[in-house]
Amino acid sequence: MQRVSDILKGKAKQLWTILPNATVFEALKLMAEKEVGALMVVDKKGKIEGIITERDYARKIVLKGKTSPKTLVKEIMTPSKKMFKVKPDSSVEDCMILMTGKHIRHVPVFEGSKFMGLVSIGDVVKSTISQKDVLINQLSNYIAGQY
Repeated sequence: MQRVSDILKGKAKQLWTILPNATVFEALKLMAEKEVGALMVVDKKGKIEGIITERDYARKIVLKGKTSPKTLVKEIMTPSKKMFKVKPDSSVEDCMILMTGKHIRHVPVFEGSKFMGLVSIGDVVKSTISQKDVLINQLSNYIAGQY
């Protein structure tokens, strides 16, 4: 069974972060530059404070008539206490159930209080499809008598 830790092993180690006092505009600019849909929000010592996503922007800035150059990340981010999280040994299937059930596209991975990485719904879907392809190939070979 595929685990979240398996997804993290296959991902680049680079994690994009932003400070809570940065503007939402700066966060959006960084997301666009790095082609990511979420940033971890960290304090100056690197401690996780929360997460900001494109969805936060859409729902907490655009729909409320605020402006991204004047709003700080800390005003719209999801604080760490309210973030949904998974463990590295969580199954990919459980991760997908959490993400679809809670309508979230990014989930931080924590081992106790230690941050391990960030998994996107795209990562989970890619992993699931890959596992299904392997199974189909094995079954095809079995049926064809190659085992």
